[in-house]
Amino acid sequence: MIIRNLTAALLLATVICCVPYYGHAQANPGREWSYSQDPASAGWDMAALTNLERFVIDSTQVTGMMIIHKGVVVFAYGDVSETSYIASCRKSVLAMLYGKHVAAGRIDLDETLQSLGVDDVGGLSASEQQATVRDVLSARSGVFHAASNPGDYLEYAPKRGSVGPGEYWLYSNWDFNLAGYILEKKSGIDLYDDLETTFASPLQLQDWKRGEQQKRGDSTRSIYPAYHMWFSTRDMARIGQLMLNKGRWGAVQVLDSSWVKEMVAPHTDFSEVNRNIPAYRGADFYLGYGYYWWLWQQTDDQRFEGGYSALGAMGQTISVFPNIDAVVVYKTKAAYDRDTSFANKYKLIQKAVTSIRK
Repeated sequence: MIIRNLTAALLLATVICCVPYYGHAQANPGREWSYSQDPASAGWDMAALTNLERFVIDSTQVTGMMIIHKGVVVFAYGDVSETSYIASCRKSVLAMLYGKHVAAGRIDLDETLQSLGVDDVGGLSASEQQATVRDVLSARSGVFHAASNPGDYLEYAPKRGSVGPGEYWLYSNWDFNLAGYILEKKSGIDLYDDLETTFASPLQLQDWKRGEQQKRGDSTRSIYPAYHMWFSTRDMARIGQLMLNKGRWGAVQVLDSSWVKEMVAPHTDFSEVNRNIPAYRGADFYLGYGYYWWLWQQTDDQRFEGGYSALGAMGQTISVFPNIDAVVVYKTKAAYDRDTSFANKYKLIQKAVTSIRK
């Protein structure tokens, strides 16, 4: 077994609960994760896992990583209990929060920005205000307004006003930050309190700290701040496991399964992503886009089919691969001035998934 975890000795004696669900064995950890003593018996190639560990050490700046298979840890590296900024993975987590409010009728995905009273520095045009909440959740608002924080692809946007709502996909922090504002406005609940209620308690997050969470942004650029989040690697794994289990945790349906399905439906095809963002052209993988989740598409390897990822700058991911009942998570703690390259953060996911035999 390949475990590089400072607290692993405390975790090995745990027990998980398994019940049948959605055609595969749903498995959730208890208060602690359970660690496999024999990943090979479950189909994992031990030489590949050894090579994966070497790649993490030699070619990345990752500070914590886990692979979960059928609810059990088969690979761990680094300090998985340390919390840090998860960068753009926050957007995928936010999309998850929308589900219960949509189901309860508090949020109407077809409501327009005009109806919501949305405006921003310098104003929005009448056409821009016709964008819907659904457009915003798909990163297809067509509002190419500067965000309050950097880290998007606004430099590749067409001329503002040249496309209508829903006509063009762009990875834009303005859309992402506005989505946080809309959630709070329509639900009447602080976003971080919502996170705590929805995930921290039901999923028994081990390292969640409400006081760490904070919004940031330059209000002279946009009035909508970024809702940054801090999670540990092992708590990111619980978020991924919830998605793998179609929103169910033990006996509790935390997220509506239909909302999980809608979030990871292909609202934008990989061909448009590649056309609009130069960094993805020529890659040996193809990513589409759902509601703030990246979708693994156009693959000839069945292990990746139906997979989806939350991805963040510097090297963060919560990746879910239903065909192999696996969750891959890793983080690169920015506070240590560490940064995993664009190419290697994807290669790391690929190496993890292909470590299980076909």
